[in-house]
Amino acid sequence: MKRQHFIIAFSIILLTLSGTLSAAPKPSPNLPKVIFFDVNETLLNLGNVGKSISNALGGRSDLVPLWFRTLLHYSLVSNVTGDYHHFGEIGVAALKMVAQQHNIPLTDEQAAKAVKTPFRDLAPHNDVIEGLKIIKTLDVKMITLTNSSDAGIAAQLKNADLTTYFDGSLTVQQLQTFKPDLRVYHWATEQMQIKPEEAMLIAAHAWDIAGADKAGWQTAFIQRPGKATYPLADKPDLTGNTLIEIANQLKAMQ
Repeated sequence: MKRQHFIIAFSIILLTLSGTLSAAPKPSPNLPKVIFFDVNETLLNLGNVGKSISNALGGRSDLVPLWFRTLLHYSLVSNVTGDYHHFGEIGVAALKMVAQQHNIPLTDEQAAKAVKTPFRDLAPHNDVIEGLKIIKTLDVKMITLTNSSDAGIAAQLKNADLTTYFDGSLTVQQLQTFKPDLRVYHWATEQMQIKPEEAMLIAAHAWDIAGADKAGWQTAFIQRPGKATYPLADKPDLTGNTLIEIANQLKAMQ
């Protein structure tokens, strides 16, 4: 009986592996009708934000990644609890939490200044302008899709001189739900009146790519330094180290 049980269990494992290995590959990507762009870290360099956060935490640059993870964590808590706050507000709250956890004195005013001031005045990564120019020559609409507020993204694009490259901006403020909640991607395609497979997200965040993929979008991952794809999610349709590399792959689809 034990031998029979072993054979049955082993057969189940083989069938499971067979089903996994024989799964149909993703279809080759096509040039989408609308390309959505994440903004923070994808297009804009957050170096000034990191310096500001580090200064607020007494020079503890090692705590900056913890602050950003806390910010993302509590944006998801906001989704689950239905208690929406602007991304900047959550960023301030996250900074106060990190300061308290490490016994660093920080006033409410200092926390607000440290987060909100640099976020609205960020420079684009060195590859962004050229990459956007290449994509602008394609027959696609270019839309930013961000967790920032309406006022926040307007200021960011204006200060970075990127406004003219885009046909519009969508933020989660109206929906009051942060990416990577699938409702955001479904809502975005409805706003643009397209099918999910006609959309593509370009982002430098694995969690954003995973959400767009599950919503049926095509995806392009910019593997900026320190970034990696999520092993349990499907691979992005396109991958490149810069927006220029992604843009040239898109151009080849024409």
